[in-house]
Amino acid sequence: MSFTEQHKKLERNITMLGVFAFVAVAIGGAVEIAPLFWIDNTIEKVDGMRPYTPLEQAGRDIYVREGCYVCHSQMIRPFRDEVERYGHYSLAAESMYDHPFQWGSKRTGPDLARVGGRYSDEWHVQHLHDPRSVVPESVMPTYAFLSETPLKTDDAAAKLTALRRTGVPYSDADIEKAELDMKAQGDPFADAGDLEQRYPKAQIRDYDGNPARLSEMDALVAYLQMLGTLVDVNNAAAQEELAQEQGR
Repeated sequence: MSFTEQHKKLERNITMLGVFAFVAVAIGGAVEIAPLFWIDNTIEKVDGMRPYTPLEQAGRDIYVREGCYVCHSQMIRPFRDEVERYGHYSLAAESMYDHPFQWGSKRTGPDLARVGGRYSDEWHVQHLHDPRSVVPESVMPTYAFLSETPLKTDDAAAKLTALRRTGVPYSDADIEKAELDMKAQGDPFADAGDLEQRYPKAQIRDYDGNPARLSEMDALVAYLQMLGTLVDVNNAAAQEELAQEQGR
């Protein structure tokens, strides 16, 4: 019996087709689900990685809310053209606290995994106000309204509490001080307390050019400016490769 005849027989036998379909789905599901049981072993912690500050997390939520992830990935693949254009390839540990993560290969705009520090705050604000004023060929919509929208701060502790339940290691102090931390990071004249001790490399300043008010623009720019700045990627990549070798 030829393969074609066998296939026709399978298609016409509803019981046999159901059994084979179940087996195929079961195998595919196992391949997708099994790695989750060893997720702690596949993502090696690296020096410098920390949870987002409340202001950065708020900016990330705005980034997701406005659909920025639809056009911008945060995954630099280990190919020469990507590394030369965007920087060191992305490490799994750099996204270990992301819910949801921003990996993907679909890009209308450039990858943003290492955009932090590449441009000034003023550039980001102008780009969000009028994308074509700094990138003439841009097809990005304008987000000028973010500068006029006050940032909601009273739910900061609730957000961190929810994230801690998913495994993000926020401390009791982080949650208790979440609203104060959010306001302090965006105000260069405020007393930041121990913010920098709890969140190493946190950048404390006004981001949107208006220090009198904390806006959604402040939060989004704060998030963009920290992307790719926490980890010494060359050292972290060496640590990751060593851990993988030891795990084999």
